[in-house]
Formats: sequence, structure tokens, C-alpha cells
Amino acid sequence: MHHHVRFDYMSARPIKTALDVFTERVGVCRDFQHLAITMCRAMNIPARYVTGYLGDIRRPSTGAGDFSAWYEVYLDGRWWPMDARHNDGRMGRVLMAVGRDATDVAITTSFGVANLRSFVVESFEVTETGEKVPLPEAPVKTIGS
Repeated sequence: MHHHVRFDYMSARPIKTALDVFTERVGVCRDFQHLAITMCRAMNIPARYVTGYLGDIRRPSTGAGDFSAWYEVYLDGRWWPMDARHNDGRMGRVLMAVGRDATDVAITTSFGVANLRSFVVESFEVTETGEKVPLPEAPVKTIGS
């Protein structure tokens, strides 16, 4: 039995619950955070949903930027950022809003037809003098690797 959740943009849907993510084992960043928040709350650990931007600082580029989600837990008198999708120390999070879940802090709420034609967000690490630090190169895949 697989105990991980696979990331897949095509699995997103607006009414997906934490239980759906747990049983289907697939989701987007929002789904990963909803499941983690649910598990924390089940253990009486206060948890809240965070939306913002997470770039590729010190990571190989993954292409056009996108909004992201993570969560925070309240322990020892303060809120601590956690990320159920990126389980490593990512830099440069830009916090935009916090709420109980994604419904509280939706990236957009629209009524009627709304066509997003383009979307680009860039973030960069800079030196003390303001020079842009280049992203590391993505590893070159060779046959057999």
C-alpha cells in the first residue's frame, strides 16, 4: 500500500475534501495542506491554511511560477510554517493570506465567465548589492539514470 500523495495538476477539483485526498492519494498543493491540517487538528494541534507564492530560489527552475499553499501550526506560543507538498527547507515564501482553509483565502473568486489568458510570477534571490543570483541548472538526465 502506498502511503504518499502524488502531485498532479490535473487532479484538482473545487470540492475535493481532505478525505478524498487521503483515499485517492493524489492532489495539488491545496489538497496536501488540507490533509495535513486535518491530521494536525485531529491531534489537537492548531493549524491554519496559508496561500501565497513560492518561487524556485536555490532550486532548478520548474517553469512559469504559480501561487502556492502551505500551512502553519501553533506550537510554543507562535505559528510555524509547514509544507506538506515541499517537505524541505524552501526559501522566499511570500505570504498573502491565512485562513481556516482554502475557501477563506481563495486566490480568486469570480462570478460568471472569467478567462485567465496569461499569468507570470517571478522571484529571485539577490546579493547584498542587488545582483540577481542565477538558479541552479536542472540535472541533465542520461540514459539509465
